[in-house]
Amino acid sequence: MSMIERYFPELSERQREQYVEMAGLYREWNARINVVSRKDIDQIEEHHILHSLALVKPALIVSGETVLDVGCGGGFPGLPLAVYYPDVQFTLVDSIGKKIRVVREVAGALGLTNVRAEHCRVEQLDGGRSRFDWVVSRAVTDLKTFVGWTWSRTVYGILYLKGGDLAAEIAQAGRRTEELPVSRWFDGEFFETKKILVLPKKS
Repeated sequence: MSMIERYFPELSERQREQYVEMAGLYREWNARINVVSRKDIDQIEEHHILHSLALVKPALIVSGETVLDVGCGGGFPGLPLAVYYPDVQFTLVDSIGKKIRVVREVAGALGLTNVRAEHCRVEQLDGGRSRFDWVVSRAVTDLKTFVGWTWSRTVYGILYLKGGDLAAEIAQAGRRTEELPVSRWFDGEFFETKKILVLPKKS
């Protein structure tokens, strides 16, 4: 776990322990339920936990806020963020029940009391009424579609992790978007094409 500690030296001892436990839990669960690609599970720390934590680096999420992770799969980026931000309330949603089961089990094993996991589509969550300070996600669909699903659910905006050349996708989405390369903060080939797309609702 030295890779995470290298980029986040401010972590408490308990947070360091939770990230180590998280990696082990995902390896155990992945043997039963495929929540991370088989070829990727050996890189769980870099490709999933650390990648999720890239959303910490713009310093937009602050203590006391609420965050909605849409299409969270097995829990990324929501669970790594929930460890980092114990005073932020996270709601993780996914339409695949077995993945939400893993989210609940991992969150419980880590003692995360700031996580709610719901098996539903984002349009169905809380009858479509609830709003969150931020919406986060990791490449669940094209940006225009994602904005259509979530724009009405957020107060401050969207933080979206995605890779590759995104110029056309950003143009089609039709929203002011800041493109932040993850390689600004993290070294390594994996992060060279990864981006954080910041879509603020307020200037």
